Amino acid sequence: MSHMPNLKQKWKNPFAYAAHLLAVVLLTEDDQIILLGLLFYIGYLMSEQAQHMPMWRTDGIIITALIHIGPVEFLYYWLHRALHDHFPYSRYHSHHHSSIVTEPNTAVIHPFVEVIAYAMLFFIPLVITLFTGTASVVSFGAYFTYIDFMNYMGHCNFELNSDTLYEQSLERKAELPDVVHLTHLTTPESIYHLRLGFSSLASKPHTSKWYFWLMWPVTLWSFLVTDLWSHICCREKFVQQLKIQTWTIPRYSIQYFMQRQRDAINKLIEEAIMEADQKGIRVLSLGLLNQDEQLNRNGELYLRRHPQLKVKVIDGSSLAVAVVLNSVPKGTSQVVLRGRLSKVAKNIALALCEGGIQVIMLDGEEYKRLEARLSTEVATNLVPSKSYASKVQRGKENPSLLLPRHLFYGLLIWLVGDGLTQDEQMKAPKGTLFIPYSQFPPRKVRKDCFYFNTPAIITPKHLENVYSCENWLPRRVMSAWRIAGILHALEGWNEHECGDMMLDTERVWKASLTHGFCPLTKISVA
Repeated sequence: MSHMPNLKQKWKNPFAYAAHLLAVVLLTEDDQIILLGLLFYIGYLMSEQAQHMPMWRTDGIIITALIHIGPVEFLYYWLHRALHDHFPYSRYHSHHHSSIVTEPNTAVIHPFVEVIAYAMLFFIPLVITLFTGTASVVSFGAYFTYIDFMNYMGHCNFELNSDTLYEQSLERKAELPDVVHLTHLTTPESIYHLRLGFSSLASKPHTSKWYFWLMWPVTLWSFLVTDLWSHICCREKFVQQLKIQTWTIPRYSIQYFMQRQRDAINKLIEEAIMEADQKGIRVLSLGLLNQDEQLNRNGELYLRRHPQLKVKVIDGSSLAVAVVLNSVPKGTSQVVLRGRLSKVAKNIALALCEGGIQVIMLDGEEYKRLEARLSTEVATNLVPSKSYASKVQRGKENPSLLLPRHLFYGLLIWLVGDGLTQDEQMKAPKGTLFIPYSQFPPRKVRKDCFYFNTPAIITPKHLENVYSCENWLPRRVMSAWRIAGILHALEGWNEHECGDMMLDTERVWKASLTHGFCPLTKISVA
């Protein structure tokens, strides 16, 4: 680029000169060194702090190190992993892997888009120190020296491990699990609770933290990346009598309610099931919204498409029903059922009515659907609220069974699911016990009432390597839907549990106790 001096004479404005040089790099895909030099030159012109930097500032060096160790390394990991997905790899990143034998120069062989992405990423600590007035010549020089040294060393075509260890690692067979639990991300902040994110956060129940607001750019970036991500990731594995893994669908709860996302999500779930079947995995349990009735009819969709599946697909409804039934206090004669009428809710209501417990329902349409599944004798225990009496055909109903609304809101045992509103909670009497039957906990708005956890069970002590919490549940506590898959494999049951299929709840409950799982009786207030 010997023409640079002439160009400098033409452009008296240094910004125009820098813009022209940047255009040269864009058009010719010139050296990465030139691009970085231009970026430093533009930054120098735009920042007064950069023009008067001291030689040394201890606080700036500490800030640079902490920012790199924290968000920069985290973002770099996910950016690099995203580049190895099929779409960006085949169109961009494969150019970096075109070297047959890697050498230090390989470290800077990237398409221009990747060079820009890496530059934006690694400039974060420098920009922050400039804005905070803590930048120094040493922090700038040492930081990029470190980045370049690690980058070049990583492409020098040598490993610190011996050839023997390397050959042994190649000979080792892949360890396949017996049971897989298929879950997904919940809130945008839940990505930090993966062990891939922060292990310290993963070891605690998922709660919102004030400092998550400071990380919103990273959160937004991760949300966009997962929207493009097309692979299931392995979140955690542990060993007891069985090898167990958790696979995570890279989608958030809110995306499961978007019509345009449903086909893509169903495809990801189906691919996970087929992968499990090809690998010889015995049981795959569907967690959270991966078994949503509107999405795939509690997993029945995949059995219809692949009737010859060897892997047993489990939605865990039987154990969830058993946990809720055993959470209802002994001696209870009436309960309120409020929330979306899911497969679990229907079977809870049927079991309670058959056991002689009155189930009070507020929704008239749901009352009709449930009543149709009950015998005449058992149906007398299913009671609608009086305020919805107009929706019930008077000629077929006994008016004495209709419960006045003030009595409806006076009952102390509420079985609640998705759709429970804040106003309904406020109408419940003091001391009400809310027992969720859904996978997601209700929002706690009453300090004078009590809330059970979502259906969950404490794992036995001999279950090893349980390093992280399952969403909002305490450590070493797992959801009933997840435990159901483990029990299915331990007992060797050779049947699916999807769609309308249900196992015997009493048999499932006894099996959980036999294998050392304990009921979770933890109660909390708002």
